[in-house]
Amino acid sequence: MLAYFGPPGTFTEQAARGFATPQQELVPFDTVPAALTATRRGETQSACVPVESSVEGAVPATMDALTEGEPLVAVAEAVLPVRFSVLVRHGGGPVRTVASHPHALAQVRHWLAEHLPGATVVATTSTSAAARAVLNGEFDAAVSAPVAVRHYPLEVLAADVADVRDAKTRFLLVRRPGTLPEPTGHDRTSVVCTVPDRVGVLSDLLSELALRRINLTRIESRPTKGRLGEYRFYIDMDGHVAEPRVGDALAALHRHCPQTRFLGSYPKAEPGGPVAGNEEFVAAVEWVDKVRRGQGA
Repeated sequence: MLAYFGPPGTFTEQAARGFATPQQELVPFDTVPAALTATRRGETQSACVPVESSVEGAVPATMDALTEGEPLVAVAEAVLPVRFSVLVRHGGGPVRTVASHPHALAQVRHWLAEHLPGATVVATTSTSAAARAVLNGEFDAAVSAPVAVRHYPLEVLAADVADVRDAKTRFLLVRRPGTLPEPTGHDRTSVVCTVPDRVGVLSDLLSELALRRINLTRIESRPTKGRLGEYRFYIDMDGHVAEPRVGDALAALHRHCPQTRFLGSYPKAEPGGPVAGNEEFVAAVEWVDKVRRGQGA
């Protein structure tokens, strides 16, 4: 079984269907933490959760949930273009209220201001929950994923709605720790570092990546929810932990931040970006090994 942040009819369901095998059952959960907890407990084999929006940035619920509880590792990612449908009841009348998930509302705020300027905007737990609420008569319209009409008998008031035409959302497929995907040459590695309170620690972390010519693709901070001013840094980088340069960099990050959690190495959904070679790292390790064995300098 594959858990996903539901209910049915969301972009996460669409991403989960891309991850699932033909025989795998999809199981929706009301929250990201609930989906991840099911996988931690072994109730599902894996979980699909949203991690990042090109418009609104990281998804805080996912970031926090991945660092709390037993470790989970990402083994795949998917990137979906984000185009919304505005759904209403058949013969529902004027639209006075519009509901959706906050991330969705943020991505159509200009469209709503132009086309439904008098409507009150209401946040819900998911785009699908908004569609269900419209069906139940709680709101007049829902900003939802197009797949929602497969689950809810609603009318499409507008389709292909998005303020940013190339908006995308990234999703992760996570499992309990085990065998990692093999390197493909176009991979991403994710970690989270709880940084100690000392001068220059963030500069030290970034320097370790730069020295090894590792491309940083994302860095974001979140409070630890403990002491004021204490933060975790979420870092995505090009490369795979099996590569010498990446493994060497992760060891260096751990030296600076003993509270470093590995979140996975997995193929990138959209290959590209600079790729540094590992030849010099392999050659350097072999040279040191020879020196230690007294075979030259």
